[in-house]
Amino acid sequence: MAAPVPRVQPVPGQLVPGRCAFFVERKKRFCKMIVGKGKRFCGEHAAMEECSGSRRIVCPLDPKHTVDEDKLEKHLKKCNSREKPKPVYYVENRNAGSGDEDQTAEVSLCERSQSELLSLLDKLKAACKGLQTELEEQVLTHSALQEELDNPKNGESAHKHLRQQASILAHMSALGLLAGRRCFVEFGAGRGKLSHWIHQALRDEEELQVLLVERSSTRFKVDGKNSDGAAEFERLQVDIQHLDLSRVPLLRDKALPVVGVGKHLCGAATDLALRCLLETPRCNESKLEPPSKRHKSDSAPDPPAPVPAQTCSPPAPVPAQTCSPPAPVPAVLGLAVALCCHHRCQWKHFVGRDFFAQRGLGPDEFSAFCRMSSWATCGLRPTNHIAAPPGPTNQEEESQGRANQRPEEEHEPAEETDAMKEFLSPSERENVGRLCKLLIDSGRLHFLQRKGFNARLSRYVSSEVTLENVLLTAVPHTKQEDTQQQDTEQQDTQQQDKQRDKD
Repeated sequence: MAAPVPRVQPVPGQLVPGRCAFFVERKKRFCKMIVGKGKRFCGEHAAMEECSGSRRIVCPLDPKHTVDEDKLEKHLKKCNSREKPKPVYYVENRNAGSGDEDQTAEVSLCERSQSELLSLLDKLKAACKGLQTELEEQVLTHSALQEELDNPKNGESAHKHLRQQASILAHMSALGLLAGRRCFVEFGAGRGKLSHWIHQALRDEEELQVLLVERSSTRFKVDGKNSDGAAEFERLQVDIQHLDLSRVPLLRDKALPVVGVGKHLCGAATDLALRCLLETPRCNESKLEPPSKRHKSDSAPDPPAPVPAQTCSPPAPVPAQTCSPPAPVPAVLGLAVALCCHHRCQWKHFVGRDFFAQRGLGPDEFSAFCRMSSWATCGLRPTNHIAAPPGPTNQEEESQGRANQRPEEEHEPAEETDAMKEFLSPSERENVGRLCKLLIDSGRLHFLQRKGFNARLSRYVSSEVTLENVLLTAVPHTKQEDTQQQDTEQQDTQQQDKQRDKD
């Protein structure tokens, strides 16, 4: 057996034999693509080749790559950026919200005056009165992940994710959600690790379905590890905004009850997921309604002219309705979602707009609170209250940092300079950020309670594991809780009416 050929490490700035001879100025190195026999440049840089057969042009579907001009027509039929047919469960803006509210232009914090910022702080403190500002810390673990947690081969990053997944599963188990005969829908599934551990915990259960919802094409998925069990797995590559669960074939076949899960569901994706689970699907009902009956008082139309008997033909068959009635929404047993990235929330998708309106808040305050919410996770950074020196070094460091970015850093907000730094310490800014997150999440609790769910917020891991350590859980109300909820809503309505009368 021949000895393996040792891998030659390329020297920076030196051309490697068999690789493209195009020098990438931005990266200060040669292109790493393999070239064809007798060629000096790869297909992307073939235009540099002398006497090249065809001119390279930018792909009209995606300007990030080029194509031979004489092969453009063939390329457009198989380009990955071409428009693909929509799946049956795709409904445009199904979970986007009503969208009839007035939209105001977002104003960054650095564009606001000191008086405006102080007014926002006063509104924030007034709106948070009566809310539970200190969340209960419930760090749990699940036996299904114990072996991996004890595995010394797992590094620090992997161990952090395992501890979060173990706690989420334990919270689901405590609420009675982790069981068989149901369908788990993981929103923002990514690689699908959370669904993988749900499958491992319920490997012996019957009738288990798992839907992994992810809008982008994900590398290094773990879906293949779940093919050996009896559970049914399906990955839906669709934005949550356009997903109609009642149209998913896997759900329609058995109509199993649904449990929604998610780990670090960024910003508006949480609101979209809540609407996807709990909002009734809509259909174009005008096509389904029969024609209105004519009343006796209406004037009758002129009778048609008589037609000779021999020319009469049987009436044409009425075509079948193209719009089928909406399927019943699967029962939702509950949800467990780890929240994240409140600075990415959007007013048009937010489910807690009624909650904000009850406190005299609107889209302008919501936008400001979303931006301030980032202080909860970056308020203690030294760079957060020290101005960066001007010059091109910041841009260079930013590009280098983006290249070496860790997965958890994708959730970090862009830094803003504002007048708050002049009169708020880093710890005070962090507290303001937590209040902003709490207020936004309280709007989500209010939405769930109005939908008949008993919802709560808790810290499911310590802040040393992740600063985004708040878990939103919800299960349906009992009959007694429903009665109490109705009484509370009536009292709130009466108090609001009295307040309007006084005003």
